[in-house]
Amino acid sequence: MTRAGGEAVRHQAIALMGVVERNAYLVKRYGWWEVAFFAWTVANTLAVVFIAKGVEATGGRLDVSRETANLLIGAVIWSYLGIIFEVLTETVAWERWEGTIEYTFMAPLSRAVHLLGMGSFAVLYGVLRTAALFGVVALFFGLGFPEANFPAALVVLAVASVSFVGIGMVTAVLPLVSPEKGAQLGFIAQGLLLVVSGVYYPVEVMPSWMQAIATVSQATYALNGIRATVLDGAGLGAVWADLWPLLVLGAIAIPAGLAVFRAGERYAKRSGKLKRSE
Repeated sequence: MTRAGGEAVRHQAIALMGVVERNAYLVKRYGWWEVAFFAWTVANTLAVVFIAKGVEATGGRLDVSRETANLLIGAVIWSYLGIIFEVLTETVAWERWEGTIEYTFMAPLSRAVHLLGMGSFAVLYGVLRTAALFGVVALFFGLGFPEANFPAALVVLAVASVSFVGIGMVTAVLPLVSPEKGAQLGFIAQGLLLVVSGVYYPVEVMPSWMQAIATVSQATYALNGIRATVLDGAGLGAVWADLWPLLVLGAIAIPAGLAVFRAGERYAKRSGKLKRSE
């Protein structure tokens, strides 16, 4: 190799190391976000592993049709929650992408009306998507629900949606306070709910400290109530034990979500992050 060729290789090697070093500094700069992403990875891995624990808890004796329907309900409700989180978490992101964020935040409407409007759209859109998903997958596996009490299930879902919207308002503030990674953290919050709420396995197979967290998760009560109404035909009286916690959590979640968003909005305006896209 000629001396000029060696210098060229050396120059590119230094440049390569510079790129590596720059990204290492970025990881260090957003260290807490990296911790959050790692927690999301752990949560998703646990969600898979706990499925095996759920099978073990039944002694390996499963009613395949019922278990398939049980998993279908978990996956469908999880998809519904994901839609609500997606719409609300991207409230700020979409405004930034469209270049309308100043107009929206200066419009003559209260922030409560703005967020509740986004939440109402998310619920309506989510119900339509979820119903279509449920029908398609049930048809694919040939599942029937002769005992299902779908009106009661819809009531449980409606009550749960209030709480879900409240949580979504909290995640909606994340892109305001962190334009770089805030939107992703909203989906991390959804993933953390996944692992503690019994979406794919009974809550009882988790460690006691995770079961304690499950008692304050809206998704836990929503899943219990909807499974009871769809699989066993339970009425509203039979699922009251799941309904009243949802009512309480919803009454707390909406005001708390609005308060958190307003605080984040004030911070974003003071720090100049409202318009920033990166």
